[in-house]
Order: sequence, then C-alpha cells, then structure tokens
Amino acid sequence: MERLSIDDVESTEAVEDVHLAVLAGGEKMNVQHFRIEPGATVPVHEHPHEQVGYIVAGELTFVVGDDGDEVVVGPGDSYSLAGGEAHGAENRGDEPVVGIDVFSPPRGNAAWRD
Repeated sequence: MERLSIDDVESTEAVEDVHLAVLAGGEKMNVQHFRIEPGATVPVHEHPHEQVGYIVAGELTFVVGDDGDEVVVGPGDSYSLAGGEAHGAENRGDEPVVGIDVFSPPRGNAAWRD
C-alpha cells in the first residue's frame, strides 16, 4: 500500500495561479490535488485520460466541448470528463477552488503554458 500526503509532494504552477500536485497512483490511475486562485483560467485542452473530480471548496466554471457549454461545479459536486473531450476551467469567484482529480491512465502534472 502507498500512503502519500499533500505535505509530501511539491505542487507545480501549471499556469499562473493554477497549482497541481500529483498524489498516489498506480498502473491504471492516479490522484491529483489542485488549487485554482480567483481569476485564474485553465486553457481549453484535451487529453486521452478519463478524468473524474470532486470540488472541496470554491466554485469552478468548466467550458466543455466544441460549443463551449458552461458547467458550474461547487463544494460537494463531482464531475467526469471522457478522454479526448475538450475542456477548460475558470475560477470566476472570490475564493480559491480546491479539489481532487483522478486520471486513468495516470497523468503527470500538466503544463498548459504556450
């Protein structure tokens, strides 16, 4: 069994004010902690990984698909994104968004900088 605390890993600033930390993982999936500061944006992107997540604090607006549909998730909400589904996210609120993502297959820290 692997035990890994958020205190044991270093976070990466993938884009300005978006912090990611890869936590425990195995051959088929891994867990990632994220913190997105107010006003920060995760650019629209896609990846082959299935992604499911859970929001602990704050409110996050996802921009999903080719049509740019918006889906708002907040504390206690979970979500899922299919592999290859285009998506981005924005923190339009006044408090940081904190949550957990699970990726299958495992994914390292994303770097969305141009």
